[in-house]
Amino acid sequence: MTNTNITNFRKDIYELLEQTIKYNEPINISTKNGNAVVLSEEDYNNLMETLYISSIPKLKEDIIKGLQEDIEECVSEEEVEW
Repeated sequence: MTNTNITNFRKDIYELLEQTIKYNEPINISTKNGNAVVLSEEDYNNLMETLYISSIPKLKEDIIKGLQEDIEECVSEEEVEW
């Protein structure tokens, strides 16, 4: 995470935002009233999707259970009806 203060953020906003977008590196901006974090849109969308998936009851347990299943016991891709 890149750390900067509000003065330097204002001065370097274009470069900092380009770096955040290109490398998905969040920016922590400190001010006298507290801090703020800037994320790339991709990171924000990934975070929202993770929160959504985490909110579905039992999904995490089902995924872990599925990962532990023997591959031979799974239905082949050709047999799945989409």
